[in-house]
Amino acid sequence: MSSTDFDMEDIVSVSESSENENIERFLTFISDNITFGVSTNHVIEIISTYMIRPLPMVPGYIKGIINLRGMVIPVIDLRMRMGKPAEEYTSSSCIIVLEIDEVTIGVLVDSVIQVLDIDVTKTTPIPVRDNQELASSMTSLEDGTVVLFLNCEQMIQQ
Repeated sequence: MSSTDFDMEDIVSVSESSENENIERFLTFISDNITFGVSTNHVIEIISTYMIRPLPMVPGYIKGIINLRGMVIPVIDLRMRMGKPAEEYTSSSCIIVLEIDEVTIGVLVDSVIQVLDIDVTKTTPIPVRDNQELASSMTSLEDGTVVLFLNCEQMIQQ
């Protein structure tokens, strides 16, 4: 076989590997009846039992801090960060602990759904207006659910 001859197995394996490079794992969750996704590359853990200690003189969407095994982590209520009113926490409410650019934060959400493998080439970018958008892109799942992908870098901006 010369250097220009290709075996069909080589073509299939190259195609599969390039397709897999576009697949990223996302944790999906609900906040204010909106489905969000965040790359599992940022997710440290999910906490369902927590004690948030309030902080004075911080924006209203910062609910306070938690102590996670000796590490003090600020907690952002995603609903309030979107400008929505606060609601009572339920048994399905939880904190998703994220690490973004070496900053660890907790994001309070209504509920966690599941982890999905999503082809990032099939997402649609969302234009940023006034530097306030918390979603960077979106996609539609087979069941018709629209998932907004959290702009993690924007989450840590004030």
